[in-house]
Amino acid sequence: MKKLPVIALVAALASAPVFAANGGFDGPGAATNTTAQTSPTGGFIGPNSGEMTVAKALDMSDDSWVILRGNIVKQLDHKHYEFTDGTGTINLEISEKRWNGINVTPKDKVEIRGKIDKDWNSREVEVKQIQIIK
Repeated sequence: MKKLPVIALVAALASAPVFAANGGFDGPGAATNTTAQTSPTGGFIGPNSGEMTVAKALDMSDDSWVILRGNIVKQLDHKHYEFTDGTGTINLEISEKRWNGINVTPKDKVEIRGKIDKDWNSREVEVKQIQIIK
């Protein structure tokens, strides 16, 4: 085996993480260009396109992904809850595994990530993730 190609391959693999450290989005909608350049891991900096209000979520089509911020005001049954953000109310379906050990009261502001479940006469959000906002 030739040593030069092996040495070149090892050098290329060793230097790849150095070039990848400054990744991410830097353009229209980014908060600041300097923040994106100083971030060691890269990523998106800017408004969250998935975050919306309950009023907008009620008009969305089936299986649309949503991010809602507000309060769970009451439990309707074992897996169903009423949620509001000030623009309207919508029912949530939260399975036991989605709680991840957190306890939520009506006073706690939460972020809900899930998808719209649309039936003939109702809409609800099938919750995939829930977290308390501090």
